[in-house]
Amino acid sequence: MKRSNKVGIYIDAIDVTMNGGFGLRYDILRKFATRDGCMSTRMNVYLGYDQTRSKEDQSYRQKTNRFCEVLRDFEYKVIERPIEQSFDSSGETPAKTPIEMEMACDMITQAQNMDRLILLTNQESFIYVINALQTMGKRVELIGFDNMPARLKKVADLYVSGYTIPGLLPIKTPYEWGTVGSRVRGVCYDFSHSDGYGFLRYLNRIDEHLWITDSRLPDSPYKTVFAHVSQFESDFDSSYLPSRDLIFEFDLVKNEKGLVAQDIVLVSAP
Repeated sequence: MKRSNKVGIYIDAIDVTMNGGFGLRYDILRKFATRDGCMSTRMNVYLGYDQTRSKEDQSYRQKTNRFCEVLRDFEYKVIERPIEQSFDSSGETPAKTPIEMEMACDMITQAQNMDRLILLTNQESFIYVINALQTMGKRVELIGFDNMPARLKKVADLYVSGYTIPGLLPIKTPYEWGTVGSRVRGVCYDFSHSDGYGFLRYLNRIDEHLWITDSRLPDSPYKTVFAHVSQFESDFDSSYLPSRDLIFEFDLVKNEKGLVAQDIVLVSAP
């Protein structure tokens, strides 16, 4: 039985880009959102842009237009809003846009037509939006990269680091994610300091069984790989292990003992 039939996707594009999500593949995001066979009923991307710069900077204008065209090819609705400038006491001009308010209102008013909502933002104020949606009986899933508020992560029905979703961000490897020789991202869920080794878990495929985290089970989309302390970058403090908040990037290598992780690099931390 499908957990949900209709899904909506809501993305604060600038917020995501500025917090580790640069280069996000919106086609992969759609695939992830509809992983359980459901239908996407709303896919909204909220884009704040500098109106003054757009008039004066041809390159900026062309890149913005090209970005919007690509999103529309994937059937996203792009809501473009100009950024307002206001001077504070220091003379600086912080960027302001009502786009978060518009995004929140759209989620509440459009939720009646969907069962599940996917949210990409770092704004802690969306805690109240998520609570309201859950009161309406909706499931809310949160995807983030860097600087994600802990309270925002905890209030969502599911939080997934975008770094760990196969193909969502570009990664330098000539091999397909999850194959021997490829470079993937995951978390260190178990580590023995006395023995100097532990295990990394990574998402091997996108499907409806994200809740089956035990990679020994046949329906689990996750894989487990052995990790020795010597393979972590030299300046990494292993006392923080194990941790589900630290995201690592590593090579998948196969030897006589099975899959092992090599060249383990920290890519994101709270």
